[in-house]
Amino acid sequence: MCHTLRNYKKENIIPDILTGIIIAAVSIPISMGYSQIAGLPAVYGLYGSVLPIIVFGLLSTSRQFIFGVDAAPAALVGAALVTLGVTPGTEEAMQVVPVITFFTAIWLLVFFLFKAGKLVNYISTPVMGGFISGICATIILMQIPKLYGAGSGTGELFELMEHIAATVKDANVPSIVMGVIALVILLVSRRLIPKFPMAICVMAAGAVMSSFIDMDEYGIVCLSEVSTGLPSFIVPQVDGRMLPDILTVSLSVAVVIMAETLLAENNFAQKNRYKIDDNQELLAFGAANLAAAFMGCCPINGSVSRTTMNEQYGGRTQLTGITAGVVMIVILLCGTGFIGYLPVPVLTAIVISALYSAMEFDLAARLWKVSKVEFYIFCGAFLGVLLLGTINGVLIGMILSFVAVIKKAADPPRNFLGQVPGHGEFLALEKFKHAYPIQHVVIYRFSSNLFFANIATFQKDIMDAVDEETRAVIVDASAIGSVDVTAAKTLRIMYDTLADMGIKLYITEHIGQLNVQLRKLGLGDLIENGSVRQTIERALADCGLSSPYPLVGVHNSYHDIRRKRTDTMVQELVWAFGDDAEDVIERHIQESIRSMKNGADMEQIMSGFWSQMDIQDEDEWLEHMESHIEEIVRVTGEDENKIAEHIERRRKQLYERLEKEHPEFVERYKARRTRMDERLRKHNPAAYEVVMKLREKE
Repeated sequence: MCHTLRNYKKENIIPDILTGIIIAAVSIPISMGYSQIAGLPAVYGLYGSVLPIIVFGLLSTSRQFIFGVDAAPAALVGAALVTLGVTPGTEEAMQVVPVITFFTAIWLLVFFLFKAGKLVNYISTPVMGGFISGICATIILMQIPKLYGAGSGTGELFELMEHIAATVKDANVPSIVMGVIALVILLVSRRLIPKFPMAICVMAAGAVMSSFIDMDEYGIVCLSEVSTGLPSFIVPQVDGRMLPDILTVSLSVAVVIMAETLLAENNFAQKNRYKIDDNQELLAFGAANLAAAFMGCCPINGSVSRTTMNEQYGGRTQLTGITAGVVMIVILLCGTGFIGYLPVPVLTAIVISALYSAMEFDLAARLWKVSKVEFYIFCGAFLGVLLLGTINGVLIGMILSFVAVIKKAADPPRNFLGQVPGHGEFLALEKFKHAYPIQHVVIYRFSSNLFFANIATFQKDIMDAVDEETRAVIVDASAIGSVDVTAAKTLRIMYDTLADMGIKLYITEHIGQLNVQLRKLGLGDLIENGSVRQTIERALADCGLSSPYPLVGVHNSYHDIRRKRTDTMVQELVWAFGDDAEDVIERHIQESIRSMKNGADMEQIMSGFWSQMDIQDEDEWLEHMESHIEEIVRVTGEDENKIAEHIERRRKQLYERLEKEHPEFVERYKARRTRMDERLRKHNPAAYEVVMKLREKE
């Protein structure tokens, strides 16, 4: 109990209480709107913002997260009512919704008992994003008719569009004007002043207008008046005929609450450097929803929008949420009179604005750039919810996720390896243009566990790579952690087939546990006869080869002057940035020059943008700096000779360090230095002249 209030710091009390008051005020229009979405009268949104929030605040380990009536559970329940044949806003709905909430709480408590918090790892971000966006789009389509004075729609996309088409001809123009103006104000303010609680101002403005203007005269509908007082406790009554459907719906709601809230809670915790107890949070979710059920409310969820506001205004502990619950009690006891003055188009605009902000199309845009597969998963979940309903949308998204996982595992990153002349590392041949394969040897890296879905790819790659001159195939299995029965059977076939061709198959670089699996799968003889080795080098030694290894088409001691310097001397940067290494260095040089305007001196930027850079990498950095001497002069106002002297002094230190640590590379370094000087002469003759004059003085 009271996890975040233990050892409470007095300096937090004022921001916590003030933030709690703001959260309560913001919750009024949002909670009332979501309550209507869930099929309940608007006032039940306020009821759900009292005891459930306080219970959550007492049990949660999250310092910041705010619980309350929110979009996803409300949308699920609203959609479920349609499936169950229950009309939203009726007495029947007021009986069914608390039952759904009750069983949602039971499911969450079951998750707590079985420590199921880790299940969220199996619901991917694209699925969750598409799911939430689909729900929000569905609810927006439900709510649009209320902007022009009609009732809300029900069903999926086609039913909702049919309802809009049927009712729009009787649209009330004053309602449209009021609703659209409110919506535009909310959307524009969200972009221009996102931290300002504009929903409260719009709600207040609507209430003030209603008090001075007869809304009935203009055909604008207002909310029903709410009687003053706290909610009564009820015992949910279960209709046995609906029980199977209610259990299914409540399970989906519980999963969404668990997944969405735990993911968001962990995100806020990581950002603000504290830890939460996932399982304790499930207990808090369950207890809060149990409280909501006995108050007749819809299921409640963690609210990202209200938590963001809590963070913005400086809330530090769950005293914020508890304060918000207490303030809501005061409102219900003393301040409900204004609710009857709230125009429905204004409240609808607040709901649509909140839903629009919760849609994750920005995630879809990022996925399109990063991973088309995950983008299609997002679209599958989104369209599934929009066209087929919430449950089917989640199932479609999860199925697509698992298909994508299998597809990715079936086609993992893999490379054939070789060496750059004069270097000992084994590098990907397609990535490093001047790496060459070792004569008569195929070295193959496979970056996934071997199982039934990818073993055919593994087999085809290797068998296509061997020819009549191949004497050995060496598998770099550093990323292979397990082998299933199907893969083991194929490995046996490959081993025997290659042996018949006079080729020996080696498995290397893997963890020792893989050898245990190989023995259990009947491949122990590969270990016995030396085909399973600890390193690639030992497998090559078993083939009778020693370093420097013979390379195809070039002598291993030959240094090709045509090679790019990034291929030979900046391997770590090439490894990190690939073909963009040159551009990355240049970009950081430009950033370093700009930083000198803010006081950074030459010594601070001399050693590159990484700490502990290799000697060759740092020399590469200095060479780029030399080509920008004129820019550095313009920024700093220093003499160009002094700047060149800084660079040369640092280069001399690198040379002395190289002589001490790697004397065998000194001659290569000198040859490279000559090439770099020639390149500088061609690209920046002025800088070259400065450097050469400085060296002559030395």
